[in-house]
Amino acid sequence: MLSLDIDIDTPWPPEPDWADLAERALEALLELAPELDNQRLSASLLFTSDAEVHVLNREWRSKDKPTNVLSFPMLARPDLLALAPDGAPEMLGDIALAFETCAREAAEKGISVADHTAHLIVHGLLHLAGHDHELSTADAEAMEALETKALARMGLANPYVLPG
Repeated sequence: MLSLDIDIDTPWPPEPDWADLAERALEALLELAPELDNQRLSASLLFTSDAEVHVLNREWRSKDKPTNVLSFPMLARPDLLALAPDGAPEMLGDIALAFETCAREAAEKGISVADHTAHLIVHGLLHLAGHDHELSTADAEAMEALETKALARMGLANPYVLPG
């Protein structure tokens, strides 16, 4: 299974256990995205601030603002799908999550920061696996379906349906 190298910076609070949440999100996704179930793979997951994500977003995406999650894949999807189970370690990519944006969005949705963060981790992992919701409506719907199924496995509601 993909191993996660997790770094949790301020301003993320000590609770809940963010590393455990990330591992549970990955486990919920494995049956739906079996390409991630390869012991050769690793990914880094940085829980950080809006300020840090703003810098990354400006530097790598030319967008001068923070965002909730950034994903930086290091393997093309065809290479990931062809990756044999034996061999040298491979870096799948990096994910960065911005606390203040995640907290604000969670409050706007009326859900916990942990639940919203779980969704964003699943979303980021799917990007690392080569899924992209910006290519077409069909790709967006397929990615949303995977996210919804993974979150349901975690006991979380569909993030694309507004409550009430």
